[in-house]
Amino acid sequence: MIRQAAAEGVRRVTLDRPNARNALVPPALDDLADAVADAAEPVVLLRGAGSAFCAGADLDSVAGLSEPAAFARRGQRAARRIETAESVVVCGVDGPARGGGVELALACDLRVATPAASFAESGVRHGLFGAWGGTHRLPAAVGPAVARDMMLTGQTVDATAARRVGLVSRVVDDPLTVATTLADAPATTLRAVRSLLTPTDDRRRKRAERRERAAFARLHAAHVDELAAARAEHTDDADRE
Repeated sequence: MIRQAAAEGVRRVTLDRPNARNALVPPALDDLADAVADAAEPVVLLRGAGSAFCAGADLDSVAGLSEPAAFARRGQRAARRIETAESVVVCGVDGPARGGGVELALACDLRVATPAASFAESGVRHGLFGAWGGTHRLPAAVGPAVARDMMLTGQTVDATAARRVGLVSRVVDDPLTVATTLADAPATTLRAVRSLLTPTDDRRRKRAERRERAAFARLHAAHVDELAAARAEHTDDADRE
């Protein structure tokens, strides 16, 4: 599901499950984190294959979870490994990003959208929420008011609105151009600046993640019967948008 290639100082990491809108099954989270964290190139470009960036967690997998808190921890760990990788990580969003897809994008250094991009923390529609660090990263990116609006309503934000609220830094035709431009800078400088910009308040982050895991487990138990049907609805939403 994770495809990699490297050229011109950029490691291209692609979520490659286009028929499922690149929805992530549990093992793919580890593979994704490994691909980003182990990159030798100074810049990583994370993107999705096909017409979507990432539909988030695979809802069939979520419906069958026996340990939902452990699944949330897995996603949190993947996001944190992306956030603390040595390479500068550019997330190129082309098409829909939903739920966990938004949360993985938030862990990247730069989020760059194409005009076709859209974003939604749509888990609330299915009785859940993204539990991969979004409750602390989204407010940091867009401010508490916008974060509450997105996470409580599940509203869809298009590329223009995402740029306006700070969810992405640019809207471009091809995110690869941003990644290759970054790779022209000295790698040691990129890594030094990236390290200085990476959040260091581990105690606050860990407290937020514990709360996320506990809440996710409670909600999963309450809504597990609804989740299997929600997968089809999730795909239809992405098609319409």
